[in-house]
Amino acid sequence: MWRPDLIETIYETYDRNRQRRQFLRTMFTGAAGLAFEAIVSRDAVAEPPDPGRATVSFLAGTDRREMMYWVLKPLEKEIQEGIRGKQVIIKCNLVGPDLLCAPHVDAVRGVLDFFAPIYKKKIIVADSTGRVYPGPVSTFKHFELHGYLTLPREYTMKLIDLNDEPTAVQWILNDRAHPSPVNIISTFMDPGNYIVSLTRLKTHGRGIVATLGIKNIVMGSPVNHYRQRSATNRNEKVFMHSGGHENLTFNMFLVSQRVHANLSVIDGSEGMEGNGPTRGTPVEHGVALAGTDLVAVDRIGTELMGIDYRDVPLVSACAQAGMGQFDRSKISIIGPDPAGYVIPYRLHDEIRNAS
Repeated sequence: MWRPDLIETIYETYDRNRQRRQFLRTMFTGAAGLAFEAIVSRDAVAEPPDPGRATVSFLAGTDRREMMYWVLKPLEKEIQEGIRGKQVIIKCNLVGPDLLCAPHVDAVRGVLDFFAPIYKKKIIVADSTGRVYPGPVSTFKHFELHGYLTLPREYTMKLIDLNDEPTAVQWILNDRAHPSPVNIISTFMDPGNYIVSLTRLKTHGRGIVATLGIKNIVMGSPVNHYRQRSATNRNEKVFMHSGGHENLTFNMFLVSQRVHANLSVIDGSEGMEGNGPTRGTPVEHGVALAGTDLVAVDRIGTELMGIDYRDVPLVSACAQAGMGQFDRSKISIIGPDPAGYVIPYRLHDEIRNAS
């Protein structure tokens, strides 16, 4: 929900933070400032709208494909109502060649297994990769690297590179804190789409701290013009980083006002800790979670990683803006108590070395 009043309040807090030299110093020298002093003050918004109760489906297990299916099953009625008349798009998080950094193909199969009997149209599995390997390559190269190319032969679905889709302008901040345009893939803003965010539990540097459902969608939305080899800035995701970690969080928050997912599915059967999102090490965690409230899902996801959600700036900002439920007492868990499955993840070296 677009809330100009909340945006203004949060921006004012953000602007005050820019004037604090020590805060800026920590921001640009290690990310500890962002990790443990959120860009938005925890008291920035006195009375955010209450989004009401949220439900998160949670389970533990060892079979990734079955876990993805069964974690969605308790939400079937709500999902069926949500997908009626819409195009289902599963947005994966393909950020590099390392198999650990992206949703395993069996995680995608598990989600497709769930949707197949309740959705008769062709499902889209998509991404808009911003990384190159080893040079400017398409999202389809990443589909190939991660074993996705066989999926259209197994299901009624197709693979799409979202970088080829139309775009619309969203305004963010540049390195001088001035309004700057970025082209956002229109797919993420089309009310006719039912977007599913599919990612792993992963740590992250650059002040992001953890990559979960919200970040997967927001940073997937700026277009990457990788086909335009002569373009000065072919990857517009880079614009989001203008001004360093401090601007990145605020820019992601701005984009999140228009870009969202309808369902978040997080595969924690094997997570990533350390120098994620592409160079981390595995964590055998054996968990999965899903829900239609992305803030609530990310809040439980960070809890499972032993991270306070308030130390994840994007999640904290979205929570303060009333974009989802963060109050643990108002989040109903379907399944066992996640508190019994917490594994503290080692944070990115940028954060640990600066703390």
